[in-house]
Amino acid sequence: MVRKGFEMTNKALGKSHRSGLTLLEVAKMFADEDHAKKWIAKQRWPNGPKCPRCQSTNVQSWIKHPNQTHRCRDCKNNKMFSVKIGTVMEGSKLKYRHWAVGIYLFTTNIKGISSMRLHRELGITQKAAWFMLQRLRKAYELEANLFSGPVEIDETYVGGKRKKMSNAKRKTLTGRGAVGKTAVVGAKDRETNNVSAEVVQSTDKDTLQGFVEGNTGEEAEVFTDYVAAYRGLDRAHDTVNHSAGEYVRGRVHTNGVESFWAMFKRGHKETYHKMSPKHLQRYVDEFAGRHNVRDSDTIDQMAGIVTGMEGKRMTYDQLIEDNGLSSAARGGG
Repeated sequence: MVRKGFEMTNKALGKSHRSGLTLLEVAKMFADEDHAKKWIAKQRWPNGPKCPRCQSTNVQSWIKHPNQTHRCRDCKNNKMFSVKIGTVMEGSKLKYRHWAVGIYLFTTNIKGISSMRLHRELGITQKAAWFMLQRLRKAYELEANLFSGPVEIDETYVGGKRKKMSNAKRKTLTGRGAVGKTAVVGAKDRETNNVSAEVVQSTDKDTLQGFVEGNTGEEAEVFTDYVAAYRGLDRAHDTVNHSAGEYVRGRVHTNGVESFWAMFKRGHKETYHKMSPKHLQRYVDEFAGRHNVRDSDTIDQMAGIVTGMEGKRMTYDQLIEDNGLSSAARGGG
Protein backbone atom coordinates (compact mmCIF):
# COMPACT_ATOMS: atom_id res chain seq x y z
CA MET A 1 0.00 0.00 0.00
CA VAL A 2 1.24 3.51 -0.78
CA ARG A 3 0.24 6.85 0.63
CA LYS A 4 1.12 10.14 -1.02
CA GLY A 5 4.53 11.31 0.14
CA PHE A 6 5.45 8.16 2.03
CA GLU A 7 5.93 4.52 1.14
CA MET A 8 3.93 2.54 3.67
CA THR A 9 4.72 -1.06 4.48
CA ASN A 10 2.81 -4.05 5.80
CA LYS A 11 5.75 -5.21 7.88
CA ALA A 12 5.09 -6.53 11.35
CA LEU A 13 3.26 -4.19 13.71
CA GLY A 14 0.15 -6.33 13.62
CA LYS A 15 -2.27 -7.71 11.04
CA SER A 16 -1.15 -8.37 7.46
CA HIS A 17 -3.99 -6.38 5.87
CA ARG A 18 -3.03 -3.14 7.64
CA SER A 19 -0.26 -0.75 6.71
CA GLY A 20 2.48 -0.04 9.22
CA LEU A 21 5.18 2.63 9.46
CA THR A 22 8.90 1.97 9.72
CA LEU A 23 11.24 4.06 11.85
CA LEU A 24 12.80 5.46 8.68
CA GLU A 25 9.39 6.59 7.47
CA VAL A 26 8.69 8.21 10.83
CA ALA A 27 12.07 9.98 10.69
CA LYS A 28 11.14 11.33 7.24
CA MET A 29 7.65 12.41 8.31
CA PHE A 30 8.95 14.31 11.33
CA ALA A 31 12.31 15.41 9.94
CA ASP A 32 12.16 18.68 11.89
CA GLU A 33 9.98 20.58 14.33
CA ASP A 34 8.04 22.32 11.56
CA HIS A 35 7.04 19.04 9.89
CA ALA A 36 5.83 17.58 13.20
CA LYS A 37 3.93 20.73 14.15
CA LYS A 38 2.11 20.92 10.81
CA TRP A 39 1.28 17.19 10.85
CA ILE A 40 -0.33 17.49 14.29
CA ALA A 41 -2.19 20.63 13.20
CA LYS A 42 -3.53 18.84 10.11
CA GLN A 43 -4.85 15.92 12.16
CA ARG A 44 -6.44 18.25 14.71
CA TRP A 45 -7.96 20.61 12.13
CA PRO A 46 -8.51 18.65 8.89
CA ASN A 47 -10.77 21.43 7.59
CA GLY A 48 -8.53 24.29 8.67
CA PRO A 49 -7.62 25.82 12.04
CA LYS A 50 -10.30 26.76 14.54
CA CYS A 51 -9.98 29.02 17.56
CA PRO A 52 -10.19 26.89 20.74
CA ARG A 53 -11.83 29.80 22.61
CA CYS A 54 -14.63 30.98 20.30
CA GLN A 55 -14.55 28.21 17.63
CA SER A 56 -14.13 30.80 14.87
CA THR A 57 -12.43 29.70 11.65
CA ASN A 58 -11.40 33.29 10.90
CA VAL A 59 -7.82 32.48 11.90
CA GLN A 60 -4.42 33.71 10.80
CA SER A 61 -2.05 30.74 10.58
CA TRP A 62 1.65 30.27 11.31
CA ILE A 63 2.27 33.71 12.77
CA LYS A 64 5.78 34.81 13.68
CA HIS A 65 5.95 34.16 17.42
CA PRO A 66 8.29 31.98 19.51
CA ASN A 67 5.47 29.87 21.02
CA GLN A 68 2.12 30.72 19.46
CA THR A 69 1.19 29.51 15.98
CA HIS A 70 -2.19 31.13 15.20
CA ARG A 71 -4.18 34.30 15.83
CA CYS A 72 -7.98 34.54 16.04
CA ARG A 73 -9.31 37.57 14.18
CA ASP A 74 -12.68 37.36 15.94
CA CYS A 75 -11.54 37.16 19.56
CA LYS A 76 -11.15 40.40 21.49
CA ASN A 77 -7.58 41.72 21.11
CA ASN A 78 -6.99 39.12 18.37
CA LYS A 79 -5.82 36.51 20.86
CA MET A 80 -3.07 34.13 19.80
CA PHE A 81 -3.01 30.40 20.40
CA SER A 82 -0.89 27.37 19.56
CA VAL A 83 -1.70 23.94 18.17
CA LYS A 84 -1.41 22.59 21.72
CA ILE A 85 -4.03 24.88 23.29
CA GLY A 86 -7.31 23.09 24.01
CA THR A 87 -5.75 19.60 23.98
CA VAL A 88 -3.94 17.34 26.44
CA MET A 89 -0.72 18.93 25.14
CA GLU A 90 -1.65 22.32 26.58
CA GLY A 91 0.99 23.60 28.96
CA SER A 92 3.58 21.12 27.72
CA LYS A 93 7.10 22.41 27.04
CA LEU A 94 7.94 19.33 24.97
CA LYS A 95 8.60 19.89 21.29
CA TYR A 96 6.10 18.84 18.66
CA ARG A 97 8.61 16.24 17.43
CA HIS A 98 8.58 14.68 20.90
CA TRP A 99 4.80 14.45 20.76
CA ALA A 100 4.64 13.10 17.21
CA VAL A 101 7.25 10.38 17.73
CA GLY A 102 5.83 9.66 21.20
CA ILE A 103 2.41 9.05 19.61
CA TYR A 104 4.02 6.62 17.16
CA LEU A 105 5.76 4.65 19.92
CA PHE A 106 2.63 4.66 22.09
CA THR A 107 0.57 3.38 19.15
CA THR A 108 2.84 0.63 17.87
CA ASN A 109 3.86 -1.02 21.15
CA ILE A 110 0.88 -3.30 21.63
CA LYS A 111 1.87 -4.21 25.19
CA GLY A 112 2.53 -0.57 26.08
CA ILE A 113 5.74 1.39 26.48
CA SER A 114 7.19 2.28 29.86
CA SER A 115 8.11 5.83 30.82
CA MET A 116 11.71 4.68 31.33
CA ARG A 117 11.96 3.46 27.75
CA LEU A 118 10.15 6.50 26.37
CA HIS A 119 12.49 8.85 28.21
CA ARG A 120 15.48 7.10 26.62
CA GLU A 121 13.94 7.01 23.13
CA LEU A 122 12.93 10.70 23.12
CA GLY A 123 15.77 12.13 25.22
CA ILE A 124 13.41 13.68 27.76
CA THR A 125 13.19 13.17 31.53
CA GLN A 126 11.39 10.14 32.96
CA LYS A 127 8.94 12.47 34.70
CA ALA A 128 8.09 14.18 31.38
CA ALA A 129 7.74 10.79 29.67
CA TRP A 130 5.39 9.51 32.40
CA PHE A 131 3.27 12.67 32.15
CA MET A 132 3.16 12.36 28.34
CA LEU A 133 1.95 8.76 28.55
CA GLN A 134 -0.80 9.67 31.00
CA ARG A 135 -1.95 12.42 28.64
CA LEU A 136 -1.93 10.05 25.66
CA ARG A 137 -4.01 7.57 27.63
CA LYS A 138 -6.53 10.34 28.28
CA ALA A 139 -6.81 10.85 24.51
CA TYR A 140 -8.29 7.33 24.33
CA GLU A 141 -11.16 8.25 26.69
CA LEU A 142 -14.47 7.83 24.89
CA GLU A 143 -18.13 8.23 25.77
CA ALA A 144 -19.97 4.96 26.42
CA ASN A 145 -21.23 3.30 23.25
CA LEU A 146 -24.02 0.75 23.53
CA PHE A 147 -23.00 -2.59 22.00
CA SER A 148 -25.63 -4.41 19.95
CA GLY A 149 -24.20 -7.84 20.62
CA PRO A 150 -23.72 -10.60 21.12
CA VAL A 151 -21.65 -9.17 23.98
CA GLU A 152 -19.19 -11.07 26.16
CA ILE A 153 -18.76 -9.84 29.75
CA ASP A 154 -15.98 -10.82 32.14
CA GLU A 155 -14.05 -9.47 35.12
CA THR A 156 -10.38 -9.52 35.99
CA TYR A 157 -8.38 -8.43 39.01
CA VAL A 158 -5.24 -6.29 39.04
CA GLY A 159 -2.68 -6.23 41.82
CA GLY A 160 0.44 -7.84 43.20
CA LYS A 161 0.79 -11.45 44.27
CA ARG A 162 0.24 -12.00 47.96
CA LYS A 163 3.48 -13.97 48.34
CA LYS A 164 5.42 -10.93 47.13
CA MET A 165 3.76 -8.48 49.54
CA SER A 166 5.40 -7.31 52.72
CA ASN A 167 4.46 -9.18 55.90
CA ALA A 168 2.74 -6.03 57.23
CA LYS A 169 0.48 -5.71 54.16
CA ARG A 170 -0.19 -9.44 53.97
CA LYS A 171 -1.48 -9.45 57.54
CA THR A 172 -4.11 -6.83 56.69
CA LEU A 173 -5.69 -9.08 54.04
CA THR A 174 -8.32 -11.66 54.84
CA GLY A 175 -9.82 -14.12 52.41
CA ARG A 176 -8.50 -15.71 49.25
CA GLY A 177 -8.03 -15.05 45.54
CA ALA A 178 -8.76 -11.44 44.57
CA VAL A 179 -8.55 -9.97 48.08
CA GLY A 180 -6.39 -6.85 48.01
CA LYS A 181 -6.68 -6.44 44.23
CA THR A 182 -8.68 -4.02 42.10
CA ALA A 183 -11.55 -5.31 39.97
CA VAL A 184 -12.03 -4.40 36.32
CA VAL A 185 -15.07 -5.46 34.30
CA GLY A 186 -15.03 -5.56 30.52
CA ALA A 187 -17.36 -6.08 27.57
CA LYS A 188 -16.49 -7.22 24.06
CA ASP A 189 -18.97 -6.77 21.22
CA ARG A 190 -18.77 -9.57 18.68
CA GLU A 191 -20.41 -7.40 16.02
CA THR A 192 -17.68 -4.74 16.04
CA ASN A 193 -14.97 -6.56 18.04
CA ASN A 194 -14.72 -3.41 20.18
CA VAL A 195 -14.05 -3.49 23.89
CA SER A 196 -15.21 -1.31 26.78
CA ALA A 197 -13.78 -1.75 30.27
CA GLU A 198 -14.16 -0.03 33.62
CA VAL A 199 -12.47 -0.17 37.02
CA VAL A 200 -15.10 -0.97 39.66
CA GLN A 201 -15.09 -0.79 43.44
CA SER A 202 -17.19 -3.92 43.83
CA THR A 203 -18.31 -6.95 41.86
CA ASP A 204 -21.74 -7.11 43.45
CA LYS A 205 -25.00 -7.46 41.53
CA ASP A 206 -25.80 -3.75 41.26
CA THR A 207 -22.32 -2.86 39.99
CA LEU A 208 -21.92 -5.61 37.40
CA GLN A 209 -25.47 -5.42 36.08
CA GLY A 210 -25.20 -1.63 35.98
CA PHE A 211 -22.08 -1.96 33.82
CA VAL A 212 -23.80 -4.38 31.45
CA GLU A 213 -26.90 -2.22 31.08
CA GLY A 214 -24.77 0.89 30.60
CA ASN A 215 -22.75 -0.68 27.78
CA THR A 216 -25.25 -2.85 25.87
CA GLY A 217 -28.45 -2.18 23.98
CA GLU A 218 -31.69 -3.54 25.38
CA GLU A 219 -31.92 -6.13 22.60
CA ALA A 220 -28.33 -7.33 22.98
CA GLU A 221 -27.59 -10.95 23.81
CA VAL A 222 -25.12 -11.21 26.70
CA PHE A 223 -22.75 -14.06 27.58
CA THR A 224 -21.02 -14.31 30.96
CA ASP A 225 -19.35 -16.75 33.29
CA TYR A 226 -21.62 -18.49 35.81
CA VAL A 227 -21.46 -15.70 38.41
CA ALA A 228 -24.37 -15.12 40.77
CA ALA A 229 -24.19 -11.34 40.36
CA TYR A 230 -25.43 -11.63 36.74
CA ARG A 231 -28.58 -13.58 37.62
CA GLY A 232 -31.74 -11.67 36.77
CA LEU A 233 -29.94 -9.50 34.19
CA ASP A 234 -32.33 -7.40 32.12
CA ARG A 235 -30.95 -8.78 28.84
CA ALA A 236 -31.11 -12.05 26.90
CA HIS A 237 -28.47 -13.88 28.93
CA ASP A 238 -26.62 -17.20 28.82
CA THR A 239 -23.61 -18.49 30.74
CA VAL A 240 -20.73 -20.94 30.74
CA ASN A 241 -19.64 -22.52 34.01
CA HIS A 242 -15.86 -22.20 34.19
CA SER A 243 -15.71 -23.71 37.67
CA ALA A 244 -17.21 -26.90 36.25
CA GLY A 245 -14.74 -26.97 33.35
CA GLU A 246 -17.20 -25.58 30.79
CA TYR A 247 -15.65 -22.91 28.56
CA VAL A 248 -17.56 -23.16 25.28
CA ARG A 249 -21.09 -24.33 24.58
CA GLY A 250 -21.89 -23.61 20.96
CA ARG A 251 -21.79 -19.85 20.54
CA VAL A 252 -21.90 -19.25 24.29
CA HIS A 253 -18.44 -18.33 25.60
CA THR A 254 -16.35 -15.40 26.85
CA ASN A 255 -13.13 -16.26 24.99
CA GLY A 256 -12.97 -12.92 23.15
CA VAL A 257 -12.99 -10.69 26.22
CA GLU A 258 -10.65 -13.12 28.01
CA SER A 259 -8.21 -12.73 25.12
CA PHE A 260 -8.30 -8.96 25.70
CA TRP A 261 -7.54 -9.50 29.40
CA ALA A 262 -4.60 -11.72 28.43
CA MET A 263 -3.04 -8.87 26.42
CA PHE A 264 -3.74 -6.42 29.23
CA LYS A 265 -2.08 -8.72 31.77
CA ARG A 266 0.99 -9.17 29.55
CA GLY A 267 1.32 -5.39 29.39
CA HIS A 268 0.92 -5.21 33.16
CA LYS A 269 3.54 -7.84 33.96
CA GLU A 270 6.02 -7.35 31.12
CA THR A 271 5.94 -3.59 30.51
CA TYR A 272 4.54 -1.62 33.41
CA HIS A 273 5.09 -4.07 36.31
CA LYS A 274 2.87 -1.90 38.51
CA MET A 275 -0.44 -0.17 37.86
CA SER A 276 -1.59 1.81 40.87
CA PRO A 277 -5.36 1.77 41.58
CA LYS A 278 -5.31 5.59 41.28
CA HIS A 279 -4.28 5.49 37.61
CA LEU A 280 -5.59 2.04 36.66
CA GLN A 281 -8.54 3.33 34.60
CA ARG A 282 -6.14 5.17 32.29
CA TYR A 283 -4.15 1.98 31.67
CA VAL A 284 -7.42 0.16 30.98
CA ASP A 285 -8.41 2.93 28.54
CA GLU A 286 -5.02 2.60 26.83
CA PHE A 287 -5.39 -1.12 26.12
CA ALA A 288 -9.07 -0.83 25.18
CA GLY A 289 -8.33 2.11 22.88
CA ARG A 290 -5.45 0.34 21.18
CA HIS A 291 -7.54 -2.81 20.80
CA ASN A 292 -10.43 -0.92 19.19
CA VAL A 293 -8.28 0.58 16.42
CA ARG A 294 -6.00 -2.43 15.82
CA ASP A 295 -7.33 -3.00 12.28
CA SER A 296 -6.53 0.57 11.17
CA ASP A 297 -3.30 1.61 9.47
CA THR A 298 -0.66 2.95 11.85
CA ILE A 299 -0.87 6.48 10.45
CA ASP A 300 -4.65 6.46 10.98
CA GLN A 301 -4.25 5.21 14.55
CA MET A 302 -1.84 8.06 15.22
CA ALA A 303 -4.23 10.59 13.69
CA GLY A 304 -7.01 9.20 15.88
CA ILE A 305 -5.00 9.90 19.01
CA VAL A 306 -4.50 13.54 17.97
CA THR A 307 -8.24 13.82 17.34
CA GLY A 308 -8.89 12.30 20.76
CA MET A 309 -6.75 14.99 22.42
CA GLU A 310 -9.26 17.69 21.52
CA GLY A 311 -11.10 19.36 24.37
CA LYS A 312 -9.16 17.55 27.09
CA ARG A 313 -6.76 19.12 29.56
CA MET A 314 -4.61 17.46 32.17
CA THR A 315 -2.21 19.30 34.48
CA TYR A 316 0.45 17.57 36.52
CA ASP A 317 -1.11 18.78 39.77
CA GLN A 318 -4.47 17.31 38.77
CA LEU A 319 -2.78 14.03 37.93
CA ILE A 320 -1.14 13.54 41.31
CA GLU A 321 -3.28 15.62 43.68
CA ASP A 322 -5.35 12.78 45.16
CA ASN A 323 -2.51 11.02 46.91
CA GLY A 324 0.67 12.77 45.81
CA LEU A 325 2.30 9.76 44.15
CA SER A 326 6.06 9.67 44.48
CA SER A 327 8.46 8.65 41.73
CA ALA A 328 8.86 5.29 43.47
CA ALA A 329 5.09 4.76 43.41
CA ARG A 330 4.92 5.61 39.70
CA GLY A 331 7.56 2.97 38.94
CA GLY A 332 8.30 2.17 35.30
CA GLY A 333 4.81 2.97 33.98
